[in-house]
Amino acid sequence: MNHIENGIFVIELREDFIKLGQALKAANLVENGVEAKIEILDGNVKVNGETDTRRGRKLVDGDIVEFRGEKINIRGMV
Repeated sequence: MNHIENGIFVIELREDFIKLGQALKAANLVENGVEAKIEILDGNVKVNGETDTRRGRKLVDGDIVEFRGEKINIRGMV
C-alpha cells in the first residue's frame, strides 16, 4: 500500500519493479503519462541522486526518486 512516511511518499511494490513514469503518477506528482514523459526527458527527475531521462527506468527496492523537492522511496514486496 502506498503511503507517506516522514514526509516521503513510499511506493510498496506489487511486482519486482515499477517504471519511473508510473512512480511519478502513483505519487500524484504528475497528472498523466505525457506530463511524466516531458518532466523526465527534460531532466527534472533524479534517481538515487543522478538525473535520469529514461521514462521506462525500472525502479526496484531501495531506489529514491526526487522531483520538484519531493521524494519517493521504492520498497520491495514484503
